[in-house]
Amino acid sequence: MDSIGLRITLCLTFVIAGIAITWTSRAAATGRLGRNSLAGIRTPTTMHSDETWSAAHGASRPWTDIGGGLAIVAGLSALIPMPEAMLTALGFAGAACLLGFTLGGAWVGVRAAREVASDEDTSEASRTMEH
Repeated sequence: MDSIGLRITLCLTFVIAGIAITWTSRAAATGRLGRNSLAGIRTPTTMHSDETWSAAHGASRPWTDIGGGLAIVAGLSALIPMPEAMLTALGFAGAACLLGFTLGGAWVGVRAAREVASDEDTSEASRTMEH
């Protein structure tokens, strides 16, 4: 692939991925994107209830916003004239930022969902013991 084709491919890939991860995180955190089997942080803990889903995505949002934003910056930066070695490094850095911050956000989100699930289980046990 020639240099311009590579640059356009990197730009589109990172910009689309950055927008997708940022939108998904924000939509799930605000309730526009409910629990589903296709998008978002989908673990048994986060899928436990609407509350755990929202808590996970609310907690992960700062991380995914950073990862998505850096991916967009990396994608747009691919259009700047630079040697191919730097373009390769930019591609690796963009992928590492997107992956690292997304996984970091998922880890923080699952921990937040566990706390909510634990609170739900505790309050449910209290109600059961009252009756």
